[in-house]
Amino acid sequence: MIRLLTLSVLVALAVPARGDVTFLGKLKIPGNSRDLSGLKGKLRDGSPIDLLGGFGSGIAWTGQGNRYLAISDRGPGDGVVACPCRFHTFEISVTPGKQPVVKAELKATALLQDRQGHPYVGLLSALRSGKDGTRLDSEAIRVGPKGTVFIADEYGPHVLEFDIQGKLLRSLSVPRRFQVEKPHADPLLELRNNRVGRQPNRGFEGLAISPDGSKLLAMLQNPLIQDGGQASDLLRILEINVQTGATREFAYRLEKKELGVCEILAVNDSEFLVLERDHLAGSEARIKHLYKIDLRDASDVSGVSSFREQTSIRTVKKTLFLNLLERKFGLAGRDFPAKIEGICFGPELPDGRLLLLVSSDNDFLQSQPSWIFAFAIDKKDLPGYRPQVFERKKD
Repeated sequence: MIRLLTLSVLVALAVPARGDVTFLGKLKIPGNSRDLSGLKGKLRDGSPIDLLGGFGSGIAWTGQGNRYLAISDRGPGDGVVACPCRFHTFEISVTPGKQPVVKAELKATALLQDRQGHPYVGLLSALRSGKDGTRLDSEAIRVGPKGTVFIADEYGPHVLEFDIQGKLLRSLSVPRRFQVEKPHADPLLELRNNRVGRQPNRGFEGLAISPDGSKLLAMLQNPLIQDGGQASDLLRILEINVQTGATREFAYRLEKKELGVCEILAVNDSEFLVLERDHLAGSEARIKHLYKIDLRDASDVSGVSSFREQTSIRTVKKTLFLNLLERKFGLAGRDFPAKIEGICFGPELPDGRLLLLVSSDNDFLQSQPSWIFAFAIDKKDLPGYRPQVFERKKD
């Protein structure tokens, strides 16, 4: 059954920004919208179990028309309830010069399950797999060349591959240095009891797929514990060969250690857009930036156990590409969301420009809407851009 969402659409005039990047429009999705999971009832905190929330954590184009996938994160309350993990299929159309500029229709919701059919849930204390669910904090999503779905998890952290129905196909290899030896339901105790691995709630926040689909790049939100943790501004990007499992690692330097990375998106095999931001909303927001990075001259830090004593690491080259709070866009102000988290390219616009979508995570708050922002990018501003290749399905 297909159900249309009631959406509030705000249309903005096209506003040129850095280079020929143009803001096209924005879409506001009410926080009390429901998904198509078919789930009934409420979670322990009283939230509807079929709430369409948190889906701006990650967004990915499928390569099929205007069809996109969007991933919900662990659910309301920061992991205190057993919210079933899920991703959604949307039709999102962007028509510059027409009103509304941005429209969306929810087509399907897929619940994530392991190979035994057990659910993945956002509950912090679901440390062991079983019929009641295994914990997962799904933060980023990409679509493979054959239509399978790759998801980055913040808890493990893990990189997982699912089919389009949400059934686990495999877990890709992640080096042990990214994982904590003693996971715990209490983040403070977990941090206190571990000397190696990701910080609590600071695992894989971003995921990119190379244009040919041969590599995935998972990016931490903040530095590993052994790399300095909260006192450091140097975090890791993990590159995984999808076929062989071989890995490389690169170092990325935050503008400030108080900031975090929320997404990474491939421009080509070596260049990527990285979403780096503060944790502030509305008029207090100061940094919501997209940086273009280049891996070509960066050190492979796979053999570096800790960044604490390293002085010769060549970090990825990094330049500011887009400031979402730039005055000309008219986005900054009271309504701007704190958690800008998803970015993806879509199909080319009719005039040949690239379409970039940016999405927000509303933390499953029914009083807080989700947003989708649409931008057009002239190809001369991303001269090395290569579109992702998808295998065409046979009729």
